[in-house]
Amino acid sequence: MTDSSKPSPSERILASRRKFLAAAGLAAPAVLSAPAIVRAQAPIRWRLQTYAGPSLGEHVIKRQVDAFNAAANGEMEIELYYADQLVPTSELFRALQNGTLDAIQSDEATMAAPVDIAVFGGYFPFATRYSPDIGSLFMYYGLDEIWQEAYSEVENVTYLSTGAWDPLHVFTVNKPVRSLADLKGLRVFGVPTAGRFLSRYGLIPVTVPWDDVEVALRTGDLDGVLWSGFTEMYEMGWADICKYALSNSITGAWFGSYYVNTPSWQKVPPHLQQLYRTTIDQSHYYRMIWYWGGEAKLRVEGEKMELTSIPPEEWKQVVKDAESFWDEVAGESPRAARVVEIFKKYSGDMEKAGYPYR
Repeated sequence: MTDSSKPSPSERILASRRKFLAAAGLAAPAVLSAPAIVRAQAPIRWRLQTYAGPSLGEHVIKRQVDAFNAAANGEMEIELYYADQLVPTSELFRALQNGTLDAIQSDEATMAAPVDIAVFGGYFPFATRYSPDIGSLFMYYGLDEIWQEAYSEVENVTYLSTGAWDPLHVFTVNKPVRSLADLKGLRVFGVPTAGRFLSRYGLIPVTVPWDDVEVALRTGDLDGVLWSGFTEMYEMGWADICKYALSNSITGAWFGSYYVNTPSWQKVPPHLQQLYRTTIDQSHYYRMIWYWGGEAKLRVEGEKMELTSIPPEEWKQVVKDAESFWDEVAGESPRAARVVEIFKKYSGDMEKAGYPYR
């Protein structure tokens, strides 16, 4: 045998490996071949719109979309749009139903979802005290089942998940709020349900497009906002306009949810559906910590707004009035009554549990 006919060192190693794998009962080609990068020939493309503007969206959803796109391995790509970029926020639900959008992130009340639990989306007065309350209500107390039930009755929309955002405060441009009487006549941009509740004290809820809020605050068409906590006020720049922040919180956290167009969702393979759900959970975790730490830090270190408060004896009346508001909402439908009963049960359990729950 000539030298040229002898196997090379690499060929001898390969032959030894094949011999070992054959003895072990393994298929050599499957093990020895390079790992394949699997990509869909025609990637799935989604359009997702959030309720949030660009600066806020950076924290409440962009990280999730970026993580999903990076992990989807080219099989799917989500295009993210911010508040009012494709459709007005008030039309998000309709756009999702008709397939203009494949997915949305919002609350029921803001986009007027056609379900009898819409009033609970966003900020429902005194339903929560802390952000972990929302996860607990959905995981342990049955709200997730009720939300699934309600949306199962809506054509072309699939509900996926609800998480916690920031608490709710009143922020004003020129008039400090130091008593309930100071709320009278204030024109504020805000979420529907909380505005409906505080209107009993003379506050006037005003609806304007997201992009017009800052201008309306500067021109005096709005006296303030009832839309968020401290973190968002600083993030969106509204803290540069509002001089006063009412420290009394109307509720502890915002109910924000994720929805998808059902036909679009059904076209997504199971492993990408799971990836989307996983990145939603990741977003819930990040957002809860971002808000929880940010709210405390900005109350202590923030210098752009003066903190005011309504005296405890007056605020007790607001908390008491919320009980009749809950009962009023419970009378709107049997399912709404079930939600209110859960809120009452949860509140009672937290009081009985004591510190650190209440």
